[in-house]
Amino acid sequence: MLRRIIKIDEEKCNGCGLCAKACHEGAIEIINGKAKLVRENFCDGLGDCLPNCPVGAITFEEREASAYDENAVKESKKSELRQWPCQIKLVPVKAEFFENSELLIAADCTAYTYANFHKSFMKGKTTIIGCPKLDNVDYAEKLTGILSNNNIKNVTLVRMEVPCCGGLKIALDNAIKNCGKDMELKVITISCDGRIIDSENEKYQNIEKI
Repeated sequence: MLRRIIKIDEEKCNGCGLCAKACHEGAIEIINGKAKLVRENFCDGLGDCLPNCPVGAITFEEREASAYDENAVKESKKSELRQWPCQIKLVPVKAEFFENSELLIAADCTAYTYANFHKSFMKGKTTIIGCPKLDNVDYAEKLTGILSNNNIKNVTLVRMEVPCCGGLKIALDNAIKNCGKDMELKVITISCDGRIIDSENEKYQNIEKI
């Protein structure tokens, strides 16, 4: 159908992320340092994102596009958390929700920093979170127990770019070595302004074979 929809000039875009934060529908994401319209059926054409662009990279155009899908927008705002508890220090080392799962380990700041965290990272995964700087727990020991006592398909680590998050990566590296299993590990780093950095593409296929 022909309708009014946003257009993003990537040459002008500086990746500040203000448009993504202003878009209540979740139609825009910052990918590799640039704003992108990732779900055209989520764009209502009302322009909440427009006043927030400091470099004039966003305009509107009339073009053929998928119809705005209000039901899909509502569905996308549902929580993707599949189990409780989710804190690393609280979860048991063996649980039914870990078995045959894809495991997401996230620094707790990441969910506040990356606007579309649930749909981009948590969907379909068992999620556990923590902060090695604030939690008084041996993460390497706890993660070793989880990996050793359950059949985990693969692991994704989402961390911040700040140095303290390096402790989470070190603990996970040690846990993978200690559990004695082959494991696929994806590492995704989020900048302090909510961008994915150091990823090869938007599918986050930066896989390390351990």
